Amino acid sequence: MGTVELTKENFAEVASTNDTVLVDFWASWCGPCRTFGPIFEQAALNHPDLVFGKIDTEAQQELAGSFGIQSIPTLMILRQQVIVFSQPGALPGEALEDLISQAVGLDMEEVHREIASGQHDHGDHEHHHDHGAHDHGAHHHDHGDHDHGAHHHDHGDHEHHHDHGAQDHDHDDHEHHHDH
Repeated sequence: MGTVELTKENFAEVASTNDTVLVDFWASWCGPCRTFGPIFEQAALNHPDLVFGKIDTEAQQELAGSFGIQSIPTLMILRQQVIVFSQPGALPGEALEDLISQAVGLDMEEVHREIASGQHDHGDHEHHHDHGAHDHGAHHHDHGDHDHGAHHHDHGDHEHHHDHGAQDHDHDDHEHHHDH
């Protein structure tokens, strides 16, 4: 059936009466939105059983704001009124098709269970990097192995003693007494 214009007046109704709703947040002045528009329209034709809604962020600032939309285009997918995907950027057609199949294939019972138990957060995806496992001790260079003692030059072996005593001039020998 193509795309539907979503507004704050009809959004709740559309989201609550349809299992899967894809939303394209766009604006007329946004170049990438114009690129993504036809791709979104084509996907709507490919999946007539799903709802493809478009939200004009200029006309629906309040609605866009309620979803915390920072940049457009942003694609959002809702399953049973749960946001299962939200990401800015104009997706190519194949990527959009891939996303749709993933969203439709989600086990929503499991998602709802996670939400109910409060686990539906990014805590599940935390990456702990334990740097202790990478013991940098193996890379220590013990400079003691390279004993620089072999290169020591004992300057005592070739000291130059200049005895200046032999060249001393006794100025008394040629003092000039001028007896006035």
